[in-house]
Amino acid sequence: MEDLSLERRRRNDTGDNTGSMSISSRYPKTKLIHEIIFSSLDKPKLLSRLTLLLSEVGLNIREAHVYSTTDGFCLDVFVVDGWDTEETDDLIIKIKEALSHKNASPSNSTNSSASTNQQKIAELQQQVGDSEIDWNLLTTGEKIATGSSADLYRGTYNGLDVAVKILRDSHFNNPSEVEFLQEILILRSVNHENVLQFYGACTRPQKYCIVTEYMPGGNLYDFLHKQNNVLDLLTILRIAISISKGMNYLHQNNIIHRDLKTANLLMGYHQVVKIADFGVARQGNQEGQMTAETGTYRWMAPEMCSALLLFCGSW
Repeated sequence: MEDLSLERRRRNDTGDNTGSMSISSRYPKTKLIHEIIFSSLDKPKLLSRLTLLLSEVGLNIREAHVYSTTDGFCLDVFVVDGWDTEETDDLIIKIKEALSHKNASPSNSTNSSASTNQQKIAELQQQVGDSEIDWNLLTTGEKIATGSSADLYRGTYNGLDVAVKILRDSHFNNPSEVEFLQEILILRSVNHENVLQFYGACTRPQKYCIVTEYMPGGNLYDFLHKQNNVLDLLTILRIAISISKGMNYLHQNNIIHRDLKTANLLMGYHQVVKIADFGVARQGNQEGQMTAETGTYRWMAPEMCSALLLFCGSW
């Protein structure tokens, strides 16, 4: 956590609230309910980590509100019970102690995690080997998008108009590199008119990239919201059918996307829609348990929220 803001809020007789709210008590004559606010940089699996933290402190979560900013910050608001006094000083101390304990990981645990990542990366690189492109035939032009761990450029490869997704240097040798390699393996195994076409990849040191077809229409989210396009019923049906066909193909091939949303749907010529971004996708028969909290909060299925009442918004 980058910042934990926990301040007390009181309700006076006039109904006014004083101070900024981080912990507040409600309904003192029945069961005490508190509101806890965490503010931090947005991080993977942040919601599940905070949920586990509050559970370990002995709190029961009744509601969770998640807000994210466009510049990478996150506000998590929890409504909880299980703390039986209105005084919150001890609760603040207990949560801070739990946070300190979570953040203080022993060096041997860190080394073990790094070793596991390295082993996984080596295995994936071996599998990706025959997807390697000739780097000398690839040129990159303007940057067209930025993600959490990679940047997307328009370019050309052997005369083809392509999109080039390049992993940033700061994300080598960590879980982002593993996800990048897993995305390559899934992309190279699919071939459908409504799934983004894969041309190849490069996994040499400091030259991690994925090369796919270029989609001139951008993503469906920008098409709808930033360009203020209004679609007629026929176009809506055509887009919906295209998405359904693409998802049906993936499921028939035992591929679970796990982050389907308009920002990951790309538009080509004649408003052809294709499914993209397989960074968190998995093969259905993959060993190990999948993490429930995957993808984007606003588009997360209700059953994935672990029975939390989840509200999402953005500034």
